[in-house]
Amino acid sequence: MESAGCSAAAVGNPDMGSQRDLSLVPERLQRREQERQLEVEKRKQKRQNQEVEEEKSDFFAAAFSRERAAVEELLEGEESVERLEEATSRLQGLQKLLNDSVLFLAPYDLRQGQEALTHLQAALAERRQELQPKKRFAFKTRRKDAALATKVDTAPVAPAAEGIMTPSLPLKDEEALGFSWACGFSNLEFQVLEKLADEVHQRDILLTELSNCTIKLYGNPNTLRLTKARSCKVLCGPVSTSVFLEDCSDCILAVACQQLRLHSTTNTRIFLQVTSRAIVEDCSGIQFAPYTWSYPGIEKDFQGSGLDRSKNNWTNVDDFNWLARDVASPNWSILPEEERKIQWD
Repeated sequence: MESAGCSAAAVGNPDMGSQRDLSLVPERLQRREQERQLEVEKRKQKRQNQEVEEEKSDFFAAAFSRERAAVEELLEGEESVERLEEATSRLQGLQKLLNDSVLFLAPYDLRQGQEALTHLQAALAERRQELQPKKRFAFKTRRKDAALATKVDTAPVAPAAEGIMTPSLPLKDEEALGFSWACGFSNLEFQVLEKLADEVHQRDILLTELSNCTIKLYGNPNTLRLTKARSCKVLCGPVSTSVFLEDCSDCILAVACQQLRLHSTTNTRIFLQVTSRAIVEDCSGIQFAPYTWSYPGIEKDFQGSGLDRSKNNWTNVDDFNWLARDVASPNWSILPEEERKIQWD
């Protein structure tokens, strides 16, 4: 009777019935509606973010293609110091454009951009060499290295380097590798080697076939290439453009640069400051830590290199042999903090 009375009351009073319906039905349905609206917003935001990334990628592709064509035109035209200066400036701008775009570029696009830059840098170095008489340049280099070797042999302030020859690469080895414009060391074992700031300034450094050596490069090189090194420690000041390692093992490298690439390298620790993303390919056992090497005058070298010292992407590494985005590459890792204490001297 009471139930029937209540039903009758509800029928008699529609407002009372609707209020009770709103209090009983809603909680579950309201939650579903809120979840549905949130999902709609998420999809909308994702779509907007994707559109923004596509717009950025399109802008990058157009800007990169335009600047690349301009650099190629400068390198292919009549050779002059002025044209090479402009090509150098534009190439640095192109490198900065790529560095600023690494967060939204697909790995393939990033790889293509970096390969294009490497090709242009090699072409620029070749044009620079063509502007200099080869014989006079080779004579000058040998004379300078002979003077340096004499200085190192007799210098009482550097006992660790006493009696150690520090020759640059033989000219035939440099030319065979396409590095006739480089300076560096080769075919040495158990040596302590160094080059000073005025020797490496904006030069291309090649270190090859070294074993159990410690190499210190003070100053601001243009590029650094390390190949066929075994159990070596390489400490280098800020490099304006790229650093490339190939066929190295059990090494320690400390370097700051715009671009780092490793190929066929194993069990190597890298103390790094880099403005773009590092690349590893056909590598294993690579460990990364932040750049910590220091020496008097390094701040001036950073300023001259054009590197932004406040920007360091040392943890952002692309492994070209590992395409799974949701699983970390087994080929590289972060060096634990307790293992970062290195005796640089």
